[in-house]
Amino acid sequence: MSTRPDRTDPSTLSDMSAAVHLGNRLDSTKALRTPLVMANSYELPDDPSEISWSATAPGLYTRNTGVNQAALEHKLAALDGAEDAVALASGVAALHAVFFTHVRVGDHVVVSDVTYEATWRLWTELLPGRYGIEATFVDIGDLDAVRAAMRPETKLVCIEAIANPTTKIADVRAIAEIAHAAGAILMVDSTFTPPPFYRPLADGADLVVHSLTKYINGHGDAMGGSVAGRHELIQPIKADAMVDVGGIISPFNAWQIQRGSVTLPLRLQQHFRSAERIAHFLAADPRVEYIYYPGLPSHPEHELAERQFGGRGFGGMIAFAVKGDADRQNRFVANLRLITSGFSLGHDDSLIVHTGTEGGRVATYPEPFRVHGHLRLSVGLEDADDLLEDLRAALDATFGAEDG
Repeated sequence: MSTRPDRTDPSTLSDMSAAVHLGNRLDSTKALRTPLVMANSYELPDDPSEISWSATAPGLYTRNTGVNQAALEHKLAALDGAEDAVALASGVAALHAVFFTHVRVGDHVVVSDVTYEATWRLWTELLPGRYGIEATFVDIGDLDAVRAAMRPETKLVCIEAIANPTTKIADVRAIAEIAHAAGAILMVDSTFTPPPFYRPLADGADLVVHSLTKYINGHGDAMGGSVAGRHELIQPIKADAMVDVGGIISPFNAWQIQRGSVTLPLRLQQHFRSAERIAHFLAADPRVEYIYYPGLPSHPEHELAERQFGGRGFGGMIAFAVKGDADRQNRFVANLRLITSGFSLGHDDSLIVHTGTEGGRVATYPEPFRVHGHLRLSVGLEDADDLLEDLRAALDATFGAEDG
C-alpha cells in the first residue's frame, strides 16, 4: 500500500516533489511561496528578559536565524536526509564553520590531498598557524594510508565525494568506517555531488557540506553554503559559527537559493547527460592530452563511481587538457564562443577555467595535471549539440584543421 504524498511530510515525497514543495511555509498572507523577509529585527514580547540572545531560531534577530534561512534549512535537511541543517554565507563559510566548531587546539585532522583551494589553505596555513591544529594530508584512495594517518587525537576527517578539481572519487562508506573506528567524525564536501544525485550521510558521513552557490542554487546569482547532519552536530555550529562568529546567509540569498533549488533534480539530468556526451567526444579527440570524467571507463575510480552513485549519473564536471603548453590551453579557452571562461560551477551556463601547474597542492595531483595544468569544465544547461560544436570549433581554431 503506497503512502499518500503530503507536501508537509518529506518522507512521503519523491525527490522531484520534495524539491518543489519543501521549505514553503504558509503565513498570514497565504502566499504559496515563503515571502522574502528583509527585516533584520523582529518585535519582541512584552517581557523579553527571559530571551536567550544566542537563540538559534527565527523571531529575534536575523543573525540568529531569519525566516528565509529557516525555510531553506528545512529543505536542505530533507534533501540530504539529515536531521538538521544550517545555511551560511558561502561554501567556505560552511567549511570554516565545521572546522571552527568541531576541532580544538591540540586536535589532529586528516584531509584528502586533493581538495578545494580554500580547504587546502585553511589546513596548510590558517588553522595550523593560528591555533596549532595539525593536519595530515593523505591519498584517500589508499585506505591503508588513511588508517595509518589516524591518531588518538584525530577528531575530524575531511574529504570530497568528487574532488575539486581532479574528479578523484572517495569511497565514503569505507572512509566513514575508518573514521568512526578511531572516534573521529567524517565531513564530506558534496558540492560536486548534490542531492538527489548523492547523499553522503546515507553512506556513513556525519556532516555534509555544500557550496549552495553552485548546483543547488544553479543560476549563478546568489552565494551561500550549508552543513547538514545530526542535530547534535549542527546545533553547535549554529550557536558558535553562525550566531557568535556571524557567517550568516542574507535573507535575499536564502530566498534566491530556495527558488533555484526547485529545479535541481531536473537540472542535474541535463548537466549529466550533456557531460557524458562531451566527455566521450573529448576522449576520442587526438588533440586532447588527457581527460578525467568518472563516467569514462578510463577514470581510475570508474567502478567505485558506478557503485557509489548507483547508476544516477557521474556528475557534470570534467577535467582535461589539450596537447601543448599553458599558452595553448589559454588559446583554446579564448577560442570558445559559447562556453564562458569563469570561476564557479554548477551554473546554468557552461564555465571553463584554466588552472596552472604552480602551487603546493598541485604536487599531489596525477602526473598529467602537474605537467600540463588542466581545464576544469562545468557543463551547463545549453543544448549538448551546441556545446559540442563550440568545443570542436575551438579545437580546430587552436590546432588548425590539419591537426584534427
